[in-house]
Amino acid sequence: MHIHVVAVAGTGMGALAGLLRELGHDVSGSDVSFDPPMGPALDTWGVRKLPGFDARNLEPKPDLVVIGNVCRQNNPEAVAAMEGGLRYTHIAGALREFVLSKTSPLVVAGTHGKTTTSAMAAWLLDAVGREPGFLIGGLPKNFAQSFRAPRARTALSTEGARRRAPFVIEGDEYDTAFFEKTAKFLHYSAEVAIITSIEHDHIDIYPTLESYLDAFRKFVAGIPESGLVVAAASDPLVVEVVNSSARAPVAWYALEGEDTHGMAPHWLAAPAEQRPEGTTFDLFAGGVAAGRFALRAPGRHNLKNALGALAACAQGYGARLGELGHALARFEGVRRRQDLLGEPGGVFVYDDFAHHPTAVRETLAALRQKHTGGRLLVVFEPRSATACRNLHQHEYVKSFDLAHEVHFAPLGRDNLGPDERLDTGKLAGEITLRGPRAEAHTTLDAIVQALAERAERGDVVALLSNGAFGGIHDKLLAALTGR
Repeated sequence: MHIHVVAVAGTGMGALAGLLRELGHDVSGSDVSFDPPMGPALDTWGVRKLPGFDARNLEPKPDLVVIGNVCRQNNPEAVAAMEGGLRYTHIAGALREFVLSKTSPLVVAGTHGKTTTSAMAAWLLDAVGREPGFLIGGLPKNFAQSFRAPRARTALSTEGARRRAPFVIEGDEYDTAFFEKTAKFLHYSAEVAIITSIEHDHIDIYPTLESYLDAFRKFVAGIPESGLVVAAASDPLVVEVVNSSARAPVAWYALEGEDTHGMAPHWLAAPAEQRPEGTTFDLFAGGVAAGRFALRAPGRHNLKNALGALAACAQGYGARLGELGHALARFEGVRRRQDLLGEPGGVFVYDDFAHHPTAVRETLAALRQKHTGGRLLVVFEPRSATACRNLHQHEYVKSFDLAHEVHFAPLGRDNLGPDERLDTGKLAGEITLRGPRAEAHTTLDAIVQALAERAERGDVVALLSNGAFGGIHDKLLAALTGR
């Protein structure tokens, strides 16, 4: 088929285009720009790039048009496709048609940890010979790219069920397209699901906590009785949603000592030793000791991610725990998740995607575990629709307790009124009262200058943003190198 992708240069849409090419289709894609890394990647994958949005990009007529969720209803190509009678869909529809309907989808959902847990699950299944396909919203370091068509052809046996080849996908609760306002993960036909956590997020789509919970209830209710729900027992909202909605069997998981809200965890991890190079833990399955496991990624949140992935691969797809343990020890992580960019002048500079208060707190805790000496200097860009609003004004104050310095970048959105947007000046003042030195800046250059003046050998700089962050990464590395 000739498939045209509108707004192809985004992380998810670009990966979809590459996946469709791998499946043998002729793929073209349009966007306003094709900046690295996605632009060069599309060339490598054989996707034809068409600059700008123009109805002429649909000539000759493609067999299918996939419209990205960043597109508005006045996008000229979307309008031309709809008014011209062309067949069109969104990313979830394309995945369902070309991949998910032919596989056993493992969908990783939750407010936090989706990308890392998805990458872990894909790597674990691949390492034990299950040859899964996958589509992940980040670049797993164990793979060359963020997508792959499923390679296995034979059915996989599990306890009480037979499944087709697994396809691991990050289950985003964000809406699908302007013409389909339901959550993406509702279209993924999950057979096995991991629910990592639930905290109110994406306030632009879900104005109330109840509306957010309702999306997860629908997702859990859609998993068939022959499927499996792997759920974090330490999260009270996960427990509430799963208990009220699940038809499928539920496998609860937790870390030793956590409040499991009345649920008995079938999968339990007891941390044994936490060191800069990672964590070791004892695994218990159904109350039986399953051995000692190792994980390179630091932090309790990554240990929980690993536990959920192990449970899904073992109980959902019949993988042997011994083999999974060997594979887990070789998991290298995901780019933009505590990703070390360089060590100019002995200063460790990390890039991380964290933007929700909980994610910020857990990321800083993991970095403190990895670097016990030196100071932790944090740069935070509020960029998402939720982070830019004052919804978490008070929660952010506690999220930076482990930092020595906190530098706030300007908000990533300028269309919010004073009574609605996050007040970074007030936030900096309240954080300073708690101990760390905090400052709200008006430019990124001012942040770079401040860090170039203050950072010392052995310090850790954490750059936190869920966007490109205005190229601050290269600017800071250059400034620290040139001192």
